[in-house]
Amino acid sequence: MAPREDDLPQLTVPMLHVLLSVADGDKHGYAIIKEVSSRTSGKVILSPGTLYPLIRRLLDASLIEESDERPDPALDDERRRYYTLTRRGKQATVAELNRMEEVIEMGRSKKLIKHVRPV
Repeated sequence: MAPREDDLPQLTVPMLHVLLSVADGDKHGYAIIKEVSSRTSGKVILSPGTLYPLIRRLLDASLIEESDERPDPALDDERRRYYTLTRRGKQATVAELNRMEEVIEMGRSKKLIKHVRPV
């Protein structure tokens, strides 16, 4: 049974960026930092001091989990921890994106924005 939307945590923007980063595959912390920066054209920068407390909160909320899968050891540092999106994490991400869509629609209805800017 899927959790009700009100059972899911409301996400901060940095939390949402982390969840979006791992939505398409397992990533370690530095890869998350690089992807968020790249995807936002440098507008969102997550430092290690910001990222790792976020990861702890996401782990505690069961939105991500540490992955048992590892890339080829020749291509990886064994100290890295990889994170994967959980089913609950996907549900929370979708719920937050839906909330954001509703806010955008409110902005349109108030004639503050005409359309969503292309990515």
